[in-house]
Amino acid sequence: MDQTTPRLLRALAGETLDRPPVWFMRQAGRSLPEYRELRTRAKDFISFCHDPEMAAEATLQPMRRFPMDAAIVFADILLIPGALGQEVWFEAGEGPRLGPLPEIAAMRDAVEGSTAKLSAIGETLKLVRAELEPERALIGFAGGPWTVATYMIEGRGSMREEARSFAYAQPEKLDALLDVLVDSTARYLVMQARSGAQALKIFESWADNLAEDVFERIVIRPHRAIVEKVRAAGVTAPFIGFPRGAGALVDNYAAAVPVEGVALDTQASAALGRRLQAGGKTVQGALDNLLLREGGKALDARVETLLEQWSGGPYIFNLGHGVMPDTPVEHIARVVSRVTGQPVKAFGLQGAGVA
Repeated sequence: MDQTTPRLLRALAGETLDRPPVWFMRQAGRSLPEYRELRTRAKDFISFCHDPEMAAEATLQPMRRFPMDAAIVFADILLIPGALGQEVWFEAGEGPRLGPLPEIAAMRDAVEGSTAKLSAIGETLKLVRAELEPERALIGFAGGPWTVATYMIEGRGSMREEARSFAYAQPEKLDALLDVLVDSTARYLVMQARSGAQALKIFESWADNLAEDVFERIVIRPHRAIVEKVRAAGVTAPFIGFPRGAGALVDNYAAAVPVEGVALDTQASAALGRRLQAGGKTVQGALDNLLLREGGKALDARVETLLEQWSGGPYIFNLGHGVMPDTPVEHIARVVSRVTGQPVKAFGLQGAGVA
């Protein structure tokens, strides 16, 4: 692949590079003081996500501060339920809340128009791509259908016991809901790719505690269908799948879902990553976000271990989950400096009150 191609895309094409590309989940916002100031200007979180200029600014803030190899669009996985007719809002300090689950038939009828209701995210991507340097990639994303369904069923983030019980008690209804989410998600990701996203990620945040047959039905099957629908629309952007918490079932996922990259959570072993690389997948992730927050020698040692164990194959340096809001900016800078070889002092830390 051409040396001018963004490092992230080269890794997702299967190249083993002189150093892995680096970006962090939830790098847009949360821990940066400039994001917190920007957030005060929005009426609410949903309005923030649907304001292209504000969302583009949030996307670009970490790119100005750190030499990340990729930006990820500032949005949220729960925008699709809103586009399908379910009420969605965020309670300060408590997280997302959703109204009653609409009838499946009504949501099915809403699928075709759902992407138009999310057009602001496409505008955000266009604004970011126009400002972002050509050597830095732009990532679009959506939530995995099962994860989005858990919020839609339970009305909030929780232990997901109600949603898992729903999967057993009403399998036909859950499958119908997942089919609606597959269709709307595929359309949404096609729009993102056509708006400038160069890679696409599916965040299945709640892939844990599922029996193998259930995992096949509610995670693998929908993910495979999304990728196939996006490819059928002519989109060639590489996919990263993130079945967080899947444990030993990650092997099943990698074998069955035609994604180019597999994002790994904190529990992933060195051997798992090497198996996936040997099977033709690019691996990403596994650095504990709590360790990033705490910093110190243990963080330095873990970064070195990850670089040593997976840099012999296609690899993207990242976390096993998103940056926590109270993560010191200097800890992020220290890790990015180690991975990229660029000095910390070049990262604009003065704005964070760091000497």
